[in-house]
Amino acid sequence: MAPTTETDAGPSAARSRALLTLVVIATALVVIDMTIVTIGLANIQADLGGTLADIQWVVVAYMITMGAVTQVTGTLSDRLGRRNVYLTGIALFTLASLACGLAPNALVLDFARAVQGIGGAILMSNALPLLSHAYDGQQRNMAIATWSTMSTAASLIAPLLGGTLIDVLDWRAIFLINLPFGAVAFVIGLRTLPRDAGGGGKIGSLDWGGTALLISGLAVLNFALLRGEQQGWTASSTLIQGTVGVVLLAAFLVVQRRVRNPTLDLQLFTKPAFTGAAFTIFMSRVLTIGGTVYFVQYFQNSLHLSPTASGALLAPVFIAQMAAGMLGGKMQAWLPSGYVIAIGYACKAAGAAWMALAFSPTTQAWLLVFPLLLWGTGGGIAGAPIFAVAMNVTDKQRSGMVAGTMTSLASIGAGIGTAVLGVLYKAKLAGVVATAELPAGQHDAISAAAAEGDAQRALELAPPEAREGLQRVFEEAFAASASAVLFASASLAVITMCVALVLISKRNLPKPQQEAEPKAQEAGEPEATREG
Repeated sequence: MAPTTETDAGPSAARSRALLTLVVIATALVVIDMTIVTIGLANIQADLGGTLADIQWVVVAYMITMGAVTQVTGTLSDRLGRRNVYLTGIALFTLASLACGLAPNALVLDFARAVQGIGGAILMSNALPLLSHAYDGQQRNMAIATWSTMSTAASLIAPLLGGTLIDVLDWRAIFLINLPFGAVAFVIGLRTLPRDAGGGGKIGSLDWGGTALLISGLAVLNFALLRGEQQGWTASSTLIQGTVGVVLLAAFLVVQRRVRNPTLDLQLFTKPAFTGAAFTIFMSRVLTIGGTVYFVQYFQNSLHLSPTASGALLAPVFIAQMAAGMLGGKMQAWLPSGYVIAIGYACKAAGAAWMALAFSPTTQAWLLVFPLLLWGTGGGIAGAPIFAVAMNVTDKQRSGMVAGTMTSLASIGAGIGTAVLGVLYKAKLAGVVATAELPAGQHDAISAAAAEGDAQRALELAPPEAREGLQRVFEEAFAASASAVLFASASLAVITMCVALVLISKRNLPKPQQEAEPKAQEAGEPEATREG
């Protein structure tokens, strides 16, 4: 495939690589800041004071604003031009990071984190559209696979990076370290972002009513999902928040059918491959985020592994996912994307079922490495093709809208997965504990503590002579509950695999994509020199 010039179909090969570097750097900053802060919450509270709720908002504010505005920022970029919006996102994220690092109190820090989340949403919603503009065919698939793999790597190093910065410097360093990277990203953006990216629309053409409903609905729903564990999933506050969020989103969908320039074009979902990609990205977060929470519960409460050992045992998941992410990108040159995604979910289902069968209080921890590797491999193989399919079946003028939709569904899937699998986990836990012989005077209190996953408190409520027996009961209960979650995850993975095979079939993919990929493979051109 002959290289094109910047004035032709796309940017030069060198500029495409620079653009990929820019997107990877910016995405890594956003992903790292999702989790790095959790390492420093205790230090932040010790320095700034405030209640536990105040400090928790350092995490919640970032996640809520990002989840609420991702769809809107993607559509905004389609209308106003991607270059200026993306540069604004880099500047906003970097300046908000500076404000976080200099925050004099918890309130200022929480507000700065909310602004940082808006900047992060801009960067996340424009990552895929920028790559789609710079690459075509199999090159696009590999660029997206590279971006996805590096995002996984960023999430892996975040806790280690945060701990090191806090130990060597202090908690403010976890925000201030963003400044040089943000500055470099801004300079690269000025030099490489194509000036013709985006639709060049006008502010007046935006769907302001739908935008307000979407932001409000996603903000309330994300808040309910993020706080549901602490508030109680059946508490009136959580139910009211969830209901309000759903009603607002339903009103948003009604509005989208009636406006000329919708924030989310519902016609996208008439394309089977796009619907399949949307469903699979939602389910990927249901399984990956929701399932992992309960791995850790089993590791620590049944096997009695330390937090460090638990983290080390999870390392194979991330390592396998990173390696398999690039493999998944390459597999799209050999197989239709739906088959690649289905293979990934088949691996995920097999890994989940293997773990479900293996989980017991007497299992040797090292034996879990093999099913964990299989689970991570499945996630890596399936991950990149999902995003590629969503980009390939829609026109570039709506790529920001598409990326925003996919990112929003991923965010909601993570919250719903944690909540739904959590209900199953606690129900199983409570059921196992209820069958045990508990001290009569403390039966209800012990059962309640165990059902909440607080084994230590449950043991403290029991008389000393009963604790050894209860310890064994709790170990069995946590293992059985984690197994129930993994069996459910295996079933959901099989369903997702079937959906991918049906909706993301070869006949539902665009013919140019089907033809371009084999040609690129036959030509044998190095990916670094081929131009889309």
